Amino acid sequence: MITTGLIGDPVAHSVSPAMHNAAFAHYGLPDRYTLWPTPAAALSGRIAALRAVGMRGANVTLPHKTAVIALLDELDPVAAAVGAVNTIVRLPDGRLRGLNTDVAGFLRALAQAGVDAAGRTALLLGAGGAARAVGYGLIMAGVAALVVANRTPARAAALVDDLRTSAGPATRLTATALDDDALGAALAEADVLINATSAGLHAEALPVPEAALGPRLLVVDLIYRTTPLLRAAAARGARTQDGLEMLVQQGALAFEAWTGLAAPLEVMRAAAHVALKEQV
Repeated sequence: MITTGLIGDPVAHSVSPAMHNAAFAHYGLPDRYTLWPTPAAALSGRIAALRAVGMRGANVTLPHKTAVIALLDELDPVAAAVGAVNTIVRLPDGRLRGLNTDVAGFLRALAQAGVDAAGRTALLLGAGGAARAVGYGLIMAGVAALVVANRTPARAAALVDDLRTSAGPATRLTATALDDDALGAALAEADVLINATSAGLHAEALPVPEAALGPRLLVVDLIYRTTPLLRAAAARGARTQDGLEMLVQQGALAFEAWTGLAAPLEVMRAAAHVALKEQV
C-alpha cells in the first residue's frame, strides 16, 4: 500500500524509494514509498491527497520546499525558522504537519565526517531551500562565520537577513555573489565549503576557483554522487563528502516521524548505495 512518497519536479533520479522501502521491509510493514512527480500546478491536489486515511505523509524536494508551507496546517519550530519543509506528516486527525529534517540530517552527516562546526568558518553556495536548511544548521551548531554566495546576490542577502534572526551577535554573516572577487577571499578563510546549488549535476564547470581548494577544507556537495567539485577538491588534498549521507540521515528522521519506530540506519544506507550504483 502506497502511504508515502517524494513530491517534486523532477524526482526520477531519487534513490529515496529504495531507502524507505528497505526500512519498511525491515519492520515487515505493508507500506510503500513511491515517486510523485508534481509540477507546481498540481501541488495543492497532491498535498490534499495526503489527508486520506491510511497515508503517512511525504518528502518534499525542489522546487516545492517553500511553496508547500501554505498548504499545511502547522509547522514544527525548525521548519518555521528555516522557512522550508522537506517532510510532511499526516496527523491522526488528517491534519498535515511540516517538518524540516534536512537541518539535523546535515549536522549528522557532518558528524559522520568527523567535523564539529562550532567556531568554524563556512562558505555556503546557494540560497534555495536546501541552502536555508544548511545555513540554519550551521548557525545552530555555532559557526563563527558564514558567507552565503549565490548567483543572484539579492537572494544571498535575503538568506543572510533571515539567518540573523537565529544567529548570536558574535556570528559573522556575509552575503556575496558567486562570481564576486570576494568569493575567493571567503574561500581562502573557510574551513568548510558546502555546495547547495545544482552546479555539477549537469555541467563540469566548478562553482569556485580550483586553486583555492586545499587540505584545510572539508568540501561537501549536497548532490549525492561524486561531482567535479568533489573530484577537484580531493585532487588538491581536501576532505570531501557527497550528499548521500545527508540524504540517509534526513530520511531516517522522516521515517521515524511517520512510523514512531527507530530508523534502521544501516539498512537504509546500504539500500541507498545500491540504488545509486544501479543508476550509473
